Amino acid sequence: MEWLDLLISFLVSNLLGYGGGPASIPLMYQEIVTHQQWTTDQQFSNLLALGNTLPGPIATKIAAFIGYDVYGISGLIIALIATVVPSAVALIMLLKVLERYRNSGVVKGMTLLVQPVIAIMMLLLTWQMGASSLESIGLWQSLGIAAVAFWLMSIRKVHPAIVIVLAFAYGGLVIPFI
Repeated sequence: MEWLDLLISFLVSNLLGYGGGPASIPLMYQEIVTHQQWTTDQQFSNLLALGNTLPGPIATKIAAFIGYDVYGISGLIIALIATVVPSAVALIMLLKVLERYRNSGVVKGMTLLVQPVIAIMMLLLTWQMGASSLESIGLWQSLGIAAVAFWLMSIRKVHPAIVIVLAFAYGGLVIPFI
């Protein structure tokens, strides 16, 4: 029955993940780590970081990895279908409706009201991942890595994928020897 759990978990997180990756990632986290316990906080953080360095939508990469890890090739296919098909069907069905009512105050209001919810979901996910980082590598290492990442992306305008690769390198080459 794990195939059914895969299907339902990814369907739920992607059907309710209005707004793409920022909304679906916390929902996936809830299903993958908290509810189903297919992976740990640390593994999900690593998967999210690695997935962000690769091209394409993050949700499909997470679904592919978790699906394969849980149920092999069949799980990979099931998780990808549950991730991609709902969005594709909704896009096709709702495109005409949205085009017709694009300037409607109701549609604009609904979109604006969802944004704070997505922001809170991302904040909670960041908090959970930060706590996991503090637990595994300590306060000073976590703050140092966060400060360098902030400086590289905000001040130096380095692409986030490069910052993630640098953090991976630091974590693999330096942290084990500290």
